Amino acid sequence: MKKFTLALLSLLASLEAAALGAQGSKYPPLAEYLMPRDTEIELARSAAPAAISDRATIKILTKAGYEVAREGNNGVVCMVMRGFSAPTYTPAQFRDLVYDPTVHAPICFTPPAVRTAMPYYELRTKLAMEGKGPDQIAEGLQAAYVKGELPRRDSVSIAYMWSAHQHLGPGIEAWHPHMMVFAPYYENSMVGGNEFGSPLPQVSDDAGTPFTVIVIPVDDKLAVKPRLR
Repeated sequence: MKKFTLALLSLLASLEAAALGAQGSKYPPLAEYLMPRDTEIELARSAAPAAISDRATIKILTKAGYEVAREGNNGVVCMVMRGFSAPTYTPAQFRDLVYDPTVHAPICFTPPAVRTAMPYYELRTKLAMEGKGPDQIAEGLQAAYVKGELPRRDSVSIAYMWSAHQHLGPGIEAWHPHMMVFAPYYENSMVGGNEFGSPLPQVSDDAGTPFTVIVIPVDDKLAVKPRLR
């Protein structure tokens, strides 16, 4: 954990420095964000245990956005989020991860999260693919939420991020397999005030907003490896 904390601090420092020049940041070519179809399907499936992901709908990222690659029957949707899914507001240092095409964050949304949380990430992706930067993405999301173009976040929902091969950013790499808890308006103090990056429950994204995310790490032995077919 000490090694991880030092890496995280280093990443934060580098992102803070990069933020000073964020106005001039540019997206790499979209092709750098795309993956071979079969590879992406298997990486998406690794976000959750087989009992969940084997029957899930799988979406993959294309030049037109996320599209269904395989239909499931349990209401779960699995996909590989890119850096486009960085926090909208806080931590501010991570907002520029949108420009990092190496970020691969496999996730399986449970049915309530499919309805309320997934559209938010898909809209973030759409706006980023249109070339909009972090500030413009935030403005677009705010407007869509106020207009009712995004589902209201009135209750808690969850998703799995258990992939052994997730890459959440430089210095963070795979971190721990964890549950994503979409908990509107939560503050970190409400889950114990635990340090960012610790192995304890903590608010990771957008504290105090409708889009708040709490992460709850689980045993590293539960990490799921992609399966070759």
